[in-house]
Amino acid sequence: MSTATETPKVQNAAKAEKRTAQSLFQKHAKVYPKSVRGRFRQIKWAALSAMLAIYYILPWIRWDRGPNAPSQAVLLDIEHRRFYLFFIELWPQQIYYLTGALILAALGLFLATSLAGRVWCGYACPQTVWTDLFVWVEHLVEGERGTRIRRDHGPWTFDKLWRKAATNAIWLLIGLATGGAWIFYFTDAPTLLGELVRFEASSTAVGFIGLFTGTTYLLAGFAREQVCTYMCPWPRFQSAMIDEDSLVVTYQEWRGEGRAPLRKSQSWEERAESGLGDCIDCFNCVQVCPAGIDIRDGLQMQCIGCGLCVDACDEIMVKIGRPTGLVTFDTQTNQIALSAGGKPVASKWLRPRVIIYSLSMLVIAGAIVAGLALRPGLDISVLRDRAPLFVALADGTVRNAYTFKISNMTRDPRDYVLSVSGLAGATIAVAGDGQDEQTVHQRLTAAPDMVATYRIFVTIPRGSLREASQPLNLTLTSANGETASYQTVFMGPGN
Repeated sequence: MSTATETPKVQNAAKAEKRTAQSLFQKHAKVYPKSVRGRFRQIKWAALSAMLAIYYILPWIRWDRGPNAPSQAVLLDIEHRRFYLFFIELWPQQIYYLTGALILAALGLFLATSLAGRVWCGYACPQTVWTDLFVWVEHLVEGERGTRIRRDHGPWTFDKLWRKAATNAIWLLIGLATGGAWIFYFTDAPTLLGELVRFEASSTAVGFIGLFTGTTYLLAGFAREQVCTYMCPWPRFQSAMIDEDSLVVTYQEWRGEGRAPLRKSQSWEERAESGLGDCIDCFNCVQVCPAGIDIRDGLQMQCIGCGLCVDACDEIMVKIGRPTGLVTFDTQTNQIALSAGGKPVASKWLRPRVIIYSLSMLVIAGAIVAGLALRPGLDISVLRDRAPLFVALADGTVRNAYTFKISNMTRDPRDYVLSVSGLAGATIAVAGDGQDEQTVHQRLTAAPDMVATYRIFVTIPRGSLREASQPLNLTLTSANGETASYQTVFMGPGN
Protein backbone atom coordinates (compact mmCIF):
# COMPACT_ATOMS: atom_id res chain seq x y z
CA MET A 1 0.00 0.00 0.00
CA SER A 2 2.83 2.36 0.89
CA THR A 3 4.72 1.55 -2.29
CA ALA A 4 1.68 2.16 -4.47
CA THR A 5 1.00 5.59 -2.97
CA GLU A 6 4.63 6.73 -3.15
CA THR A 7 5.28 5.72 -6.76
CA PRO A 8 3.31 8.61 -8.38
CA LYS A 9 5.05 11.09 -6.06
CA VAL A 10 8.45 9.76 -7.04
CA GLN A 11 7.51 9.90 -10.71
CA ASN A 12 6.24 13.47 -10.43
CA ALA A 13 9.41 14.52 -8.61
CA ALA A 14 11.52 12.93 -11.33
CA LYS A 15 9.55 14.74 -14.04
CA ALA A 16 9.94 18.06 -12.21
CA GLU A 17 13.65 17.48 -11.82
CA LYS A 18 13.95 16.67 -15.53
CA ARG A 19 12.11 19.85 -16.51
CA THR A 20 14.43 21.87 -14.25
CA ALA A 21 17.52 20.27 -15.78
CA GLN A 22 16.23 20.96 -19.29
CA SER A 23 15.63 24.62 -18.46
CA LEU A 24 19.32 25.00 -17.57
CA PHE A 25 20.22 24.21 -21.18
CA GLN A 26 17.72 26.33 -23.05
CA LYS A 27 18.06 26.37 -26.82
CA HIS A 28 19.59 29.56 -28.17
CA ALA A 29 17.03 32.03 -29.48
CA LYS A 30 18.20 33.98 -32.51
CA VAL A 31 18.38 37.74 -31.99
CA TYR A 32 16.81 39.88 -34.70
CA PRO A 33 18.10 43.43 -34.13
CA LYS A 34 15.82 46.18 -35.35
CA SER A 35 17.35 49.14 -37.18
CA VAL A 36 17.35 52.44 -35.34
CA ARG A 37 18.38 56.02 -35.93
CA GLY A 38 19.91 58.37 -33.46
CA ARG A 39 23.01 59.86 -31.94
CA PHE A 40 24.65 56.64 -30.80
CA ARG A 41 23.80 54.81 -34.00
CA GLN A 42 25.62 57.55 -35.92
CA ILE A 43 28.62 57.23 -33.61
CA LYS A 44 28.65 53.48 -34.23
CA TRP A 45 28.55 54.02 -38.00
CA ALA A 46 31.43 56.50 -37.76
CA ALA A 47 33.47 54.10 -35.59
CA LEU A 48 32.70 51.18 -37.93
CA SER A 49 33.78 53.17 -40.99
CA ALA A 50 36.98 54.34 -39.33
CA MET A 51 37.93 50.90 -38.04
CA LEU A 52 37.28 49.15 -41.35
CA ALA A 53 39.12 51.86 -43.30
CA ILE A 54 42.18 51.49 -41.06
CA TYR A 55 42.08 47.70 -41.28
CA TYR A 56 41.72 47.46 -45.06
CA ILE A 57 43.94 50.41 -46.09
CA LEU A 58 46.87 50.10 -43.66
CA PRO A 59 48.68 47.22 -45.50
CA TRP A 60 48.80 49.34 -48.68
CA ILE A 61 50.53 52.35 -47.14
CA ARG A 62 54.16 52.59 -48.28
CA TRP A 63 57.17 53.68 -46.21
CA ASP A 64 60.66 54.23 -47.63
CA ARG A 65 63.28 52.47 -45.51
CA GLY A 66 66.07 52.57 -48.07
CA PRO A 67 67.44 49.95 -50.49
CA ASN A 68 66.89 46.26 -49.85
CA ALA A 69 64.30 47.02 -47.17
CA PRO A 70 60.54 46.32 -47.27
CA SER A 71 58.49 49.36 -48.22
CA GLN A 72 55.27 48.34 -46.44
CA ALA A 73 54.49 50.71 -43.56
CA VAL A 74 53.09 47.98 -41.29
CA LEU A 75 54.55 44.53 -41.80
CA LEU A 76 54.97 41.52 -39.53
CA ASP A 77 57.69 39.68 -41.43
CA ILE A 78 57.67 36.20 -39.88
CA GLU A 79 60.12 34.77 -42.43
CA HIS A 80 62.85 37.30 -41.65
CA ARG A 81 61.77 37.80 -38.02
CA ARG A 82 61.12 41.52 -38.19
CA PHE A 83 58.22 43.76 -37.23
CA TYR A 84 57.94 47.06 -39.10
CA LEU A 85 55.71 49.88 -37.91
CA PHE A 86 56.39 52.96 -40.02
CA PHE A 87 59.79 54.23 -38.74
CA ILE A 88 60.08 51.50 -36.08
CA GLU A 89 61.82 48.20 -36.78
CA LEU A 90 61.77 45.57 -34.06
CA TRP A 91 63.93 42.46 -33.85
CA PRO A 92 62.95 39.24 -32.01
CA GLN A 93 65.08 40.12 -28.97
CA GLN A 94 63.13 43.37 -28.63
CA ILE A 95 59.85 41.59 -27.92
CA TYR A 96 59.63 43.54 -24.67
CA TYR A 97 58.36 46.52 -26.69
CA LEU A 98 55.39 44.41 -27.77
CA THR A 99 54.88 43.36 -24.15
CA GLY A 100 54.82 47.01 -23.13
CA ALA A 101 52.36 47.84 -25.91
CA LEU A 102 50.02 45.04 -24.78
CA ILE A 103 50.18 46.21 -21.17
CA LEU A 104 49.48 49.76 -22.37
CA ALA A 105 46.46 48.52 -24.36
CA ALA A 106 45.14 46.59 -21.35
CA LEU A 107 45.45 49.63 -19.10
CA GLY A 108 43.73 51.73 -21.76
CA LEU A 109 40.86 49.25 -21.77
CA PHE A 110 40.67 49.41 -17.97
CA LEU A 111 40.65 53.20 -18.09
CA ALA A 112 37.95 53.37 -20.77
CA THR A 113 35.80 50.89 -18.84
CA SER A 114 36.15 52.75 -15.56
CA LEU A 115 35.07 55.97 -17.29
CA ALA A 116 32.36 54.79 -19.70
CA GLY A 117 31.64 51.11 -19.13
CA ARG A 118 32.03 48.74 -22.07
CA VAL A 119 32.58 51.51 -24.60
CA TRP A 120 35.28 49.41 -26.29
CA CYS A 121 32.90 46.49 -26.71
CA GLY A 122 30.14 48.67 -28.09
CA TYR A 123 32.12 50.65 -30.63
CA ALA A 124 35.63 49.35 -31.37
CA CYS A 125 35.79 45.58 -30.73
CA PRO A 126 36.37 43.69 -34.03
CA GLN A 127 33.51 41.32 -33.19
CA THR A 128 31.16 44.30 -32.80
CA VAL A 129 32.42 46.02 -35.95
CA TRP A 130 31.99 43.02 -38.24
CA THR A 131 28.72 41.96 -36.62
CA ASP A 132 27.35 45.46 -37.25
CA LEU A 133 28.41 45.18 -40.89
CA PHE A 134 26.83 41.73 -41.27
CA VAL A 135 23.57 42.87 -39.63
CA TRP A 136 23.47 45.86 -42.00
CA VAL A 137 23.76 43.48 -44.96
CA GLU A 138 20.97 41.37 -43.46
CA HIS A 139 18.75 44.45 -43.16
CA LEU A 140 19.58 45.49 -46.72
CA VAL A 141 18.79 42.13 -48.33
CA GLU A 142 16.17 40.54 -46.08
CA GLY A 143 14.30 43.56 -44.73
CA GLU A 144 13.38 44.87 -41.30
CA ARG A 145 13.12 42.85 -38.10
CA GLY A 146 9.48 41.79 -38.40
CA THR A 147 9.90 40.73 -42.03
CA ARG A 148 12.96 38.62 -41.20
CA ILE A 149 11.20 36.89 -38.32
CA ARG A 150 8.15 36.03 -40.42
CA ARG A 151 10.30 34.81 -43.30
CA ASP A 152 12.51 32.64 -41.05
CA HIS A 153 9.47 31.00 -39.43
CA GLY A 154 7.67 30.55 -42.74
CA PRO A 155 8.07 27.88 -45.43
CA TRP A 156 10.92 27.86 -47.90
CA THR A 157 9.94 29.86 -50.97
CA PHE A 158 11.92 31.22 -53.89
CA ASP A 159 11.93 34.66 -52.28
CA LYS A 160 13.31 33.26 -49.03
CA LEU A 161 15.86 31.12 -50.87
CA TRP A 162 17.39 33.87 -52.99
CA ARG A 163 17.50 36.37 -50.14
CA LYS A 164 19.24 33.90 -47.82
CA ALA A 165 21.65 32.94 -50.61
CA ALA A 166 22.42 36.59 -51.39
CA THR A 167 22.95 37.43 -47.71
CA ASN A 168 25.35 34.54 -47.15
CA ALA A 169 27.19 35.23 -50.41
CA ILE A 170 27.84 38.84 -49.34
CA TRP A 171 28.88 37.64 -45.89
CA LEU A 172 31.40 35.27 -47.49
CA LEU A 173 32.77 38.06 -49.69
CA ILE A 174 33.23 40.28 -46.63
CA GLY A 175 34.88 37.36 -44.81
CA LEU A 176 37.17 36.80 -47.81
CA ALA A 177 38.15 40.48 -47.86
CA THR A 178 38.76 40.29 -44.10
CA GLY A 179 40.91 37.17 -44.31
CA GLY A 180 42.83 38.51 -47.30
CA ALA A 181 43.50 41.84 -45.64
CA TRP A 182 44.80 40.12 -42.50
CA ILE A 183 47.32 38.06 -44.47
CA PHE A 184 48.51 41.24 -46.19
CA TYR A 185 49.93 42.34 -42.84
CA PHE A 186 52.36 39.38 -42.92
CA THR A 187 53.76 39.78 -46.42
CA ASP A 188 54.10 42.45 -49.08
CA ALA A 189 50.49 43.26 -49.99
CA PRO A 190 50.87 44.10 -53.72
CA THR A 191 53.06 41.04 -54.28
CA LEU A 192 50.60 38.68 -52.57
CA LEU A 193 47.64 40.21 -54.39
CA GLY A 194 49.37 39.62 -57.72
CA GLU A 195 50.09 36.01 -56.75
CA LEU A 196 46.46 35.48 -55.75
CA VAL A 197 45.20 36.92 -59.05
CA ARG A 198 47.60 34.70 -61.02
CA PHE A 199 46.75 31.66 -58.81
CA GLU A 200 50.40 31.46 -57.76
CA ALA A 201 49.97 32.09 -54.03
CA SER A 202 51.40 29.54 -51.61
CA SER A 203 49.17 26.98 -49.98
CA THR A 204 50.02 28.54 -46.60
CA ALA A 205 48.68 31.95 -47.64
CA VAL A 206 45.57 30.44 -49.21
CA GLY A 207 44.98 28.26 -46.16
CA PHE A 208 45.14 31.17 -43.72
CA ILE A 209 42.91 33.31 -45.93
CA GLY A 210 40.37 30.46 -45.91
CA LEU A 211 40.69 30.10 -42.14
CA PHE A 212 40.04 33.80 -41.44
CA THR A 213 37.29 33.92 -44.04
CA GLY A 214 35.51 31.05 -42.32
CA THR A 215 35.93 32.42 -38.79
CA THR A 216 34.69 35.88 -39.82
CA TYR A 217 31.70 34.33 -41.56
CA LEU A 218 30.77 32.14 -38.60
CA LEU A 219 31.45 34.57 -35.75
CA ALA A 220 29.88 37.68 -37.31
CA GLY A 221 27.16 35.90 -39.25
CA PHE A 222 25.91 33.32 -36.77
CA ALA A 223 27.62 33.42 -33.36
CA ARG A 224 27.34 37.20 -32.89
CA GLU A 225 26.24 37.99 -29.33
CA GLN A 226 27.23 34.48 -28.19
CA VAL A 227 30.87 35.43 -28.73
CA CYS A 228 30.48 38.37 -26.37
CA THR A 229 28.52 36.39 -23.79
CA TYR A 230 30.26 33.01 -23.76
CA MET A 231 33.60 33.24 -25.57
CA CYS A 232 34.93 36.63 -24.46
CA PRO A 233 36.24 36.85 -20.87
CA TRP A 234 35.82 40.61 -20.61
CA PRO A 235 32.16 40.59 -19.44
CA ARG A 236 33.33 38.70 -16.34
CA PHE A 237 35.92 41.39 -15.56
CA GLN A 238 33.96 44.53 -16.25
CA SER A 239 32.24 44.61 -12.86
CA ALA A 240 35.66 45.02 -11.23
CA MET A 241 36.49 47.96 -13.50
CA ILE A 242 33.37 50.09 -13.04
CA ASP A 243 32.11 51.89 -9.95
CA GLU A 244 29.23 54.17 -8.96
CA ASP A 245 30.78 57.05 -10.98
CA SER A 246 31.20 55.15 -14.27
CA LEU A 247 29.00 56.17 -17.19
CA VAL A 248 26.95 53.12 -18.16
CA VAL A 249 23.71 52.50 -20.02
CA THR A 250 21.02 53.07 -17.40
CA TYR A 251 17.25 52.70 -17.25
CA GLN A 252 15.74 55.36 -14.99
CA GLU A 253 13.57 53.02 -12.99
CA TRP A 254 12.39 55.78 -10.68
CA ARG A 255 10.90 57.53 -13.69
CA GLY A 256 9.76 54.64 -15.86
CA GLU A 257 8.01 52.31 -13.39
CA GLY A 258 5.36 51.03 -13.39
CA ARG A 259 5.16 49.96 -16.96
CA ALA A 260 2.00 49.78 -19.00
CA PRO A 261 0.97 50.48 -22.60
CA LEU A 262 -0.26 54.01 -23.25
CA ARG A 263 -3.97 54.24 -24.03
CA LYS A 264 -5.13 57.03 -26.31
CA SER A 265 -7.78 58.18 -23.84
CA GLN A 266 -5.33 58.22 -20.94
CA SER A 267 -3.56 61.41 -19.88
CA TRP A 268 -0.17 61.46 -18.19
CA GLU A 269 -1.77 62.82 -15.03
CA GLU A 270 -4.08 59.80 -14.94
CA ARG A 271 -1.12 57.45 -15.43
CA ALA A 272 0.75 59.12 -12.59
CA GLU A 273 -2.27 58.82 -10.31
CA SER A 274 -2.45 55.12 -11.21
CA GLY A 275 1.19 54.64 -10.22
CA LEU A 276 2.42 54.32 -13.83
CA GLY A 277 5.60 55.87 -15.20
CA ASP A 278 6.92 57.02 -18.56
CA CYS A 279 7.77 53.51 -19.83
CA ILE A 280 4.92 52.41 -22.10
CA ASP A 281 6.30 48.86 -22.37
CA CYS A 282 6.81 49.10 -26.15
CA PHE A 283 9.90 46.83 -26.08
CA ASN A 284 11.60 49.06 -28.63
CA CYS A 285 14.76 49.08 -26.48
CA VAL A 286 14.79 45.28 -26.48
CA GLN A 287 14.19 44.95 -30.22
CA VAL A 288 17.16 47.12 -31.21
CA CYS A 289 19.59 45.49 -28.75
CA PRO A 290 22.24 43.42 -30.58
CA ALA A 291 22.51 41.19 -27.51
CA GLY A 292 18.74 40.76 -27.18
CA ILE A 293 18.57 41.86 -23.52
CA ASP A 294 16.14 44.11 -21.68
CA ILE A 295 18.07 47.06 -20.22
CA ARG A 296 15.13 47.72 -17.89
CA ASP A 297 16.26 44.69 -15.89
CA GLY A 298 19.41 46.60 -14.93
CA LEU A 299 23.04 46.46 -16.04
CA GLN A 300 23.79 42.94 -17.27
CA MET A 301 26.83 40.98 -18.30
CA GLN A 302 25.54 40.71 -21.89
CA CYS A 303 25.23 44.50 -22.33
CA ILE A 304 28.01 45.81 -24.59
CA GLY A 305 27.22 49.46 -23.86
CA CYS A 306 26.49 50.44 -27.47
CA GLY A 307 23.66 52.82 -26.53
CA LEU A 308 21.25 51.77 -29.30
CA CYS A 309 18.54 51.30 -26.67
CA VAL A 310 19.03 54.96 -25.76
CA ASP A 311 18.29 55.98 -29.36
CA ALA A 312 15.27 53.65 -29.52
CA CYS A 313 13.77 54.93 -26.26
CA ASP A 314 14.40 58.58 -27.11
CA GLU A 315 12.57 58.07 -30.40
CA ILE A 316 9.51 56.77 -28.56
CA MET A 317 9.67 59.51 -25.92
CA VAL A 318 9.62 62.18 -28.63
CA LYS A 319 6.58 60.55 -30.27
CA ILE A 320 4.57 60.44 -27.05
CA GLY A 321 5.65 63.90 -25.89
CA ARG A 322 7.74 62.90 -22.89
CA PRO A 323 11.31 64.01 -21.99
CA THR A 324 14.07 61.93 -23.51
CA GLY A 325 16.65 60.11 -21.41
CA LEU A 326 14.46 57.41 -19.88
CA VAL A 327 17.28 55.14 -21.00
CA THR A 328 20.56 57.02 -20.94
CA PHE A 329 24.27 56.95 -20.20
CA ASP A 330 24.59 57.98 -16.57
CA THR A 331 26.32 57.22 -13.30
CA GLN A 332 24.80 55.36 -10.39
CA THR A 333 25.60 58.33 -8.12
CA ASN A 334 23.55 60.69 -10.26
CA GLN A 335 20.66 58.25 -10.58
CA ILE A 336 20.45 57.83 -6.81
CA ALA A 337 20.35 61.61 -6.41
CA LEU A 338 17.66 62.07 -9.07
CA SER A 339 15.51 59.24 -7.72
CA ALA A 340 15.50 60.97 -4.31
CA GLY A 341 14.35 64.22 -5.91
CA GLY A 342 17.71 65.94 -5.56
CA LYS A 343 19.80 67.91 -8.00
CA PRO A 344 21.93 66.20 -10.67
CA VAL A 345 25.42 65.20 -9.55
CA ALA A 346 28.31 65.92 -11.89
CA SER A 347 30.45 62.96 -12.94
CA LYS A 348 33.70 62.56 -11.01
CA TRP A 349 36.31 62.03 -13.69
CA LEU A 350 39.30 62.18 -11.33
CA ARG A 351 38.95 59.10 -9.17
CA PRO A 352 41.66 56.90 -7.62
CA ARG A 353 41.38 54.14 -10.20
CA VAL A 354 41.32 56.62 -13.08
CA ILE A 355 44.42 58.34 -11.74
CA ILE A 356 46.24 55.04 -11.22
CA TYR A 357 45.42 53.78 -14.72
CA SER A 358 46.38 57.12 -16.30
CA LEU A 359 49.69 57.40 -14.45
CA SER A 360 50.55 53.77 -15.22
CA MET A 361 49.88 54.36 -18.91
CA LEU A 362 51.97 57.52 -18.86
CA VAL A 363 54.92 55.74 -17.25
CA ILE A 364 54.79 52.75 -19.62
CA ALA A 365 54.30 54.94 -22.71
CA GLY A 366 57.22 57.10 -21.62
CA ALA A 367 59.40 54.04 -21.12
CA ILE A 368 58.53 52.72 -24.58
CA VAL A 369 59.21 56.08 -26.25
CA ALA A 370 62.50 56.50 -24.38
CA GLY A 371 63.53 52.95 -25.23
CA LEU A 372 62.80 53.47 -28.92
CA ALA A 373 64.62 56.81 -28.96
CA LEU A 374 67.71 55.34 -27.26
CA ARG A 375 67.52 51.98 -28.98
CA PRO A 376 71.00 50.81 -30.06
CA GLY A 377 71.78 49.69 -33.59
CA LEU A 378 73.98 46.89 -32.28
CA ASP A 379 73.32 43.80 -30.20
CA ILE A 380 75.40 40.71 -29.46
CA SER A 381 74.75 37.27 -28.03
CA VAL A 382 77.26 34.66 -26.85
CA LEU A 383 76.81 30.93 -26.37
CA ARG A 384 79.65 28.94 -24.83
CA ASP A 385 80.34 25.38 -25.99
CA ARG A 386 79.45 22.77 -23.39
CA ALA A 387 81.16 19.78 -24.94
CA PRO A 388 83.96 19.88 -24.20
CA LEU A 389 83.89 22.41 -21.39
CA PHE A 390 87.50 23.37 -22.11
CA VAL A 391 90.58 22.16 -23.94
CA ALA A 392 94.00 22.06 -22.28
CA LEU A 393 96.63 22.83 -24.94
CA ALA A 394 100.19 21.55 -25.07
CA ASP A 395 101.68 25.00 -24.45
CA GLY A 396 100.04 25.18 -21.01
CA THR A 397 97.08 27.36 -21.98
CA VAL A 398 93.36 26.58 -21.70
CA ARG A 399 90.88 27.28 -24.49
CA ASN A 400 87.10 27.77 -24.52
CA ALA A 401 84.95 27.98 -27.67
CA TYR A 402 81.98 30.32 -28.13
CA THR A 403 79.35 31.03 -30.76
CA PHE A 404 79.34 34.82 -31.18
CA LYS A 405 76.44 36.58 -32.95
CA ILE A 406 76.34 40.22 -34.07
CA SER A 407 72.97 41.83 -34.81
CA ASN A 408 73.59 44.80 -37.10
CA MET A 409 70.31 46.73 -36.81
CA THR A 410 71.35 49.43 -39.26
CA ARG A 411 70.98 49.71 -43.03
CA ASP A 412 74.74 49.97 -43.58
CA PRO A 413 77.52 47.37 -43.42
CA ARG A 414 79.54 47.75 -40.26
CA ASP A 415 83.10 46.93 -39.14
CA TYR A 416 83.72 46.02 -35.51
CA VAL A 417 86.57 45.30 -33.11
CA LEU A 418 86.11 42.45 -30.61
CA SER A 419 88.08 42.53 -27.37
CA VAL A 420 88.16 40.41 -24.23
CA SER A 421 88.67 41.45 -20.60
CA GLY A 422 88.36 40.09 -17.08
CA LEU A 423 91.21 37.54 -17.13
CA ALA A 424 94.91 38.26 -17.48
CA GLY A 425 96.58 37.13 -20.70
CA ALA A 426 93.34 36.38 -22.56
CA THR A 427 93.54 36.29 -26.37
CA ILE A 428 90.96 35.72 -29.10
CA ALA A 429 90.95 33.77 -32.34
CA VAL A 430 88.21 33.54 -34.96
CA ALA A 431 87.68 30.24 -36.75
CA GLY A 432 88.08 30.34 -40.53
CA ASP A 433 88.91 33.13 -42.99
CA GLY A 434 92.54 33.09 -41.88
CA GLN A 435 91.71 34.80 -38.60
CA ASP A 436 92.60 31.89 -36.33
CA GLU A 437 95.68 33.69 -34.98
CA GLN A 438 95.45 34.46 -31.27
CA THR A 439 95.41 38.24 -30.70
CA VAL A 440 94.12 40.70 -28.11
CA HIS A 441 91.64 42.17 -30.62
CA GLN A 442 89.83 40.74 -33.64
CA ARG A 443 88.19 42.61 -36.49
CA LEU A 444 84.71 41.44 -37.49
CA THR A 445 82.10 42.61 -40.01
CA ALA A 446 78.32 42.37 -40.33
CA ALA A 447 76.09 42.98 -43.34
CA PRO A 448 73.29 45.57 -43.04
CA ASP A 449 70.15 44.46 -41.18
CA MET A 450 71.62 41.00 -40.69
CA VAL A 451 72.93 38.68 -37.99
CA ALA A 452 76.58 37.69 -38.46
CA THR A 453 77.65 34.50 -36.72
CA TYR A 454 81.25 33.70 -35.76
CA ARG A 455 82.92 30.88 -33.90
CA ILE A 456 85.57 32.31 -31.59
CA PHE A 457 88.22 30.78 -29.32
CA VAL A 458 89.40 32.44 -26.12
CA THR A 459 92.73 31.19 -24.78
CA ILE A 460 94.09 31.96 -21.29
CA PRO A 461 97.31 30.88 -19.52
CA ARG A 462 96.54 28.26 -16.92
CA GLY A 463 98.22 30.36 -14.23
CA SER A 464 95.52 33.02 -14.64
CA LEU A 465 92.79 30.55 -13.69
CA ARG A 466 92.20 30.39 -9.96
CA GLU A 467 88.80 28.68 -10.13
CA ALA A 468 87.04 26.25 -12.41
CA SER A 469 84.63 28.97 -13.57
CA GLN A 470 85.51 32.65 -13.83
CA PRO A 471 83.68 35.64 -15.37
CA LEU A 472 84.76 36.87 -18.79
CA ASN A 473 83.70 40.01 -20.67
CA LEU A 474 83.45 40.26 -24.45
CA THR A 475 83.13 43.78 -25.87
CA LEU A 476 82.31 44.69 -29.47
CA THR A 477 82.98 48.23 -30.69
CA SER A 478 81.78 49.60 -34.03
CA ALA A 479 83.68 52.08 -36.20
CA ASN A 480 81.38 54.89 -35.06
CA GLY A 481 82.08 54.17 -31.38
CA GLU A 482 78.92 52.22 -30.50
CA THR A 483 79.66 49.36 -28.09
CA ALA A 484 77.94 46.25 -26.83
CA SER A 485 79.19 44.02 -24.01
CA TYR A 486 78.35 40.51 -22.90
CA GLN A 487 79.44 38.79 -19.69
CA THR A 488 79.96 35.05 -19.95
CA VAL A 489 82.17 32.54 -18.12
CA PHE A 490 85.44 30.80 -18.83
CA MET A 491 85.80 27.19 -17.73
CA GLY A 492 89.08 25.55 -16.76
CA PRO A 493 90.52 22.74 -14.68
CA GLY A 494 90.88 24.93 -11.57
CA ASN A 495 93.64 24.63 -8.97
